[in-house]
Amino acid sequence: MSASTRPIRDRSTVGRFPSVTLGFGEDTEEEKEQPKENNAQKENACQQWLRKVCRCCHPKSNEDDNAETLVTGSTTDLDKEDEKNDRKPVTTDIDINGNRHIGEVVLFMKANKVPDFTLSYIFVFTELLLKVRSINLMKSKSGENRTEHHTNRYHGDDFVIRRGQNFQLWITLSRPFNPNTDKLHLELKTGPLPTVSKETHVIIPLVEALEGNRWEAAVVAQDDKRLNLSVNSSPSAVIGRYQLTVETNCANGPASFTADPANDIYMLFNPWCEGDTVFMDSEDVRQEYVLNDVGRIYYGTENQIGARTWNYGQFDNGILAACLYILEKSGTLPSGWGDSVNVVRIISAMVNSPDDQGVLEGNWSGDYSGGTSPTAWSGSVEILKAYHKNKGSPVKYGQCWVFAGVVTTVLRCLGIPCRPVTNFNSAHDTDVSLTTDVYLDENLEPIDHLNADSIWNFHVWNDCWMARPDLPPGNGGWQAVDATPQETSQGSYRCGPASLAAVRNGQVYLKYDCPFVFAEVNSDKIYWQKNANGTFTQIYSEKKTVGHYISTKAVGSDERNDITDLYKYPEGTEEERIAVETACRYGSKASAFSSSKAEDVSVEVTMDGQGPTMGNDAELTITLRNSSSEKRTVTLNSQAVVMYYTGVPKATVRKHTVEVDVPPKSGETAPIGKAVVGEKTAIEISFTNPLPQVLKAVTFNMEGLGLLTARKIKYG
Repeated sequence: MSASTRPIRDRSTVGRFPSVTLGFGEDTEEEKEQPKENNAQKENACQQWLRKVCRCCHPKSNEDDNAETLVTGSTTDLDKEDEKNDRKPVTTDIDINGNRHIGEVVLFMKANKVPDFTLSYIFVFTELLLKVRSINLMKSKSGENRTEHHTNRYHGDDFVIRRGQNFQLWITLSRPFNPNTDKLHLELKTGPLPTVSKETHVIIPLVEALEGNRWEAAVVAQDDKRLNLSVNSSPSAVIGRYQLTVETNCANGPASFTADPANDIYMLFNPWCEGDTVFMDSEDVRQEYVLNDVGRIYYGTENQIGARTWNYGQFDNGILAACLYILEKSGTLPSGWGDSVNVVRIISAMVNSPDDQGVLEGNWSGDYSGGTSPTAWSGSVEILKAYHKNKGSPVKYGQCWVFAGVVTTVLRCLGIPCRPVTNFNSAHDTDVSLTTDVYLDENLEPIDHLNADSIWNFHVWNDCWMARPDLPPGNGGWQAVDATPQETSQGSYRCGPASLAAVRNGQVYLKYDCPFVFAEVNSDKIYWQKNANGTFTQIYSEKKTVGHYISTKAVGSDERNDITDLYKYPEGTEEERIAVETACRYGSKASAFSSSKAEDVSVEVTMDGQGPTMGNDAELTITLRNSSSEKRTVTLNSQAVVMYYTGVPKATVRKHTVEVDVPPKSGETAPIGKAVVGEKTAIEISFTNPLPQVLKAVTFNMEGLGLLTARKIKYG
């Protein structure tokens, strides 16, 4: 059968659904004489259209495969048909190319070059909404983003960047981006309740040119449907894990790209950014105090300083997640995580466990059977991973150097410059007197229940670097922070950050916890004797006992760096005495503190050689000097006690009392005995019976730690 033809006249209208003629001419006889029984059930416009244009669904037995008869209906007829069937007419538009747009369908008219001219429709579906197909954060460790942000050493594939710095990303869209009609912006959300006003919901606008120091993004390249964006972040942005979404808008409506965990952004503090409070201006110190993952922690006594290597491991896989988990578990609002002072204070509290189920449980008992001995740890990685894995169950056990090692890891991981610091002869002031007080009875015997203050052989805490906009100018720089649970601060076991400049000058009225840190490094040791009426009188003070050889690892080497001058002026100088007197005016015993007075008799304790060593002999010599013009008679009370490094006494080795006459303008040496290893030493033990009756069958229990094994002596 030959193809049916239609006149070319009257082709001015084209319908959407070809169910009736458009006026191209009269229907062919074949169509007019079509049997009615083949269409017994009346067809609507759509059914007629499908039957005539889709042979696979509605074939016609008498249709020639080589011809295509297309019957189209007028738009007027179709609109009426729609109204009859309670359907709203579909609005159509014809573009400059003659293409008719119906929703997302474009109809093209095509003239086939065949002997009999026919019309056919070609349907092309176009994406009118601007949608995001994918995001490429360019998070390769060797890529520009992580290299420029100094985060390429963090293990894993997380996108880790630093605030206040530019980063790049690619966005693939559903169609090319038209800046004249299309809109696009990024959104970042962090925390359980992201809020724009609290900067936990960040809206990053698309701008023509980047200005810096704010959240903004600009298109730097376009490749068909791909956009290369350059993004700036605020130098005061909240740190933590952000969810990234992209919002688009165009004439056809908005669209949103759902957040994908693979596109999460980890934001850290930035010591390389001048606008960040933790900025450091030296690359050497940044390499040491931010990027160095191995260091040294000092311990021992001022005469025997030892060092142990510590693996901080801030870049190890899982450590960043553990550090952010610590912030989350603290219960503090993420809106406060942009403040370096606040973050340091949170970490100081969370690394110990007494009041918030923090990372480490302290133990100084000597019994570590329920966990790991503090001396067995060699790094922070195992501790932090165990805490995270066990969902916040404190790790057992830690002492000061372990707490300091973990704090160093966490702060460096989050981007805050940090170092461990060891103070030898470190005082622990328990009553905010800013002095280390020793209470004696009438016989110069210690009153144990009053002697809460102590002096540790050594104590380890941390310094962290930051500006202090909350303090008067000049108090930025290194700040002392201590996670070892000693005294509470605002209800929690934490300490700092305390400005070293404030500590050095005795400005203990500045926050945070400057009085405690000052006492650790520069308090006077004052002896108080009980009077008959129950009061106490100051009988002696030692001004150079506390705070010696304050040490940390040197930049770029394993040498010990003495930083005592950052914490205090040289002992005995006028500046140092002014700092002490200034501080003590704000202490709890301000009225009891006496200024320096002239002393004509001085006491000096010396030891032969390089100091005491394990297993060798030790000989102490006390030298008394009288600078007056008259003879002085001095009662010398000496006592040798075995102590823990925290200053807590374990056992008394020897007591001795002797009266010494010191001539004027001279010195007198008073030896206090000599003990020789391996040889017997005479010991005199005296006991006074406090009861008003005779004691019989008395048994003395004797033990000298390291000198005498436990034994019993029966007497009487």
